[in-house]
Amino acid sequence: METTSTKAFGTEAAETPLKGLNIERRVVTENDIEIEILYCGVCHSDLHTARNDWGGTMYPAVPGHEIVGKITKTGSNVTKFKIGDLAGVGCLVDSCKTCESCKNDLEQYCLNGWVGTYNGEDKHLGGQTFGGYSEKIVVKEDFVLKVPANLDLAAVAPLLCAGITTWSPLRHWKVGKGSKVAVVGLGGLGHMAVKLAKGLGAEVTLFSRTPDKIQDAKDLGAHNVVISTDENQMNKVGGKFDLIIDTVPNIHDINPYVTTLNTSGTLVLVGYLGPLDPFLNSAPMIMGRKSVAGSLIGGIAETQEMLDFCGEHNIVSEIEIIKMQDINEAYERMLKSDVKYRFVIDMATLK
Repeated sequence: METTSTKAFGTEAAETPLKGLNIERRVVTENDIEIEILYCGVCHSDLHTARNDWGGTMYPAVPGHEIVGKITKTGSNVTKFKIGDLAGVGCLVDSCKTCESCKNDLEQYCLNGWVGTYNGEDKHLGGQTFGGYSEKIVVKEDFVLKVPANLDLAAVAPLLCAGITTWSPLRHWKVGKGSKVAVVGLGGLGHMAVKLAKGLGAEVTLFSRTPDKIQDAKDLGAHNVVISTDENQMNKVGGKFDLIIDTVPNIHDINPYVTTLNTSGTLVLVGYLGPLDPFLNSAPMIMGRKSVAGSLIGGIAETQEMLDFCGEHNIVSEIEIIKMQDINEAYERMLKSDVKYRFVIDMATLK
């Protein structure tokens, strides 16, 4: 298959910093769209992949799955987009399209394995897929998203991962007017959960370990803040919430939050992957038909629904724009939670 050389930023080993690389992109086929990448959000998954924290990283690795840009080429069969359109690409660039999950617009749960925007299996060129820390990307039309023209393009980028990761559970558990939703953690995912839940009409509470997030949470639209280390405050919200979105990316005790769910309420984990420690106590769950669940990003149709909703309600991420050359420093700052609330790379700086 014909390819073109493309400037990118990535790493050749877990221990080495990201630097300029050249990668090969396929030339547009009949069902493909080529996008000049204007902005790319920086997700915790980028850092974990670059450093092989989860194992399985294929090198060289080029992260980035919160991609927005302008369409520069389209294949002969493309009907939904034209050259010059704004477009987005999230965490998925392919799936089998034939399994039960794919048929139900749940490509993120593809039973035959979906293809990640980076570190996935490149079905066209072999080897691994390369993400958005690059000048351009070539993606099948079915996995490209329309970006509302009224929104700040840079601030749209994190919607493609942080936005959809929190939107999907809000929709699955049917959050709307009168729903009582709580959010654990006020980072990239958490701040989007607050904005989107409020946009859907819910009463929104932030759980925070320290009082220094109170004003920030209220500025973002939270109605209440509960200090989770304060037993009195936790007792006052016992049995209150329909849905808790837990965005914390590392191991933590979820038992105190389960007791704040109402009968039939659900706590959904969207940030942490792995075994729970301490163990989950099943007693409050059984005594109140409470659930602990998980959720992964969203399918293409649901992601488009989220983008359209954000366009209608003028919802975007809170961002700090960085140069491509500052990515290694940004990773160190992310580890310290020193960003409000998402880094976005201005890809013009790659040139």
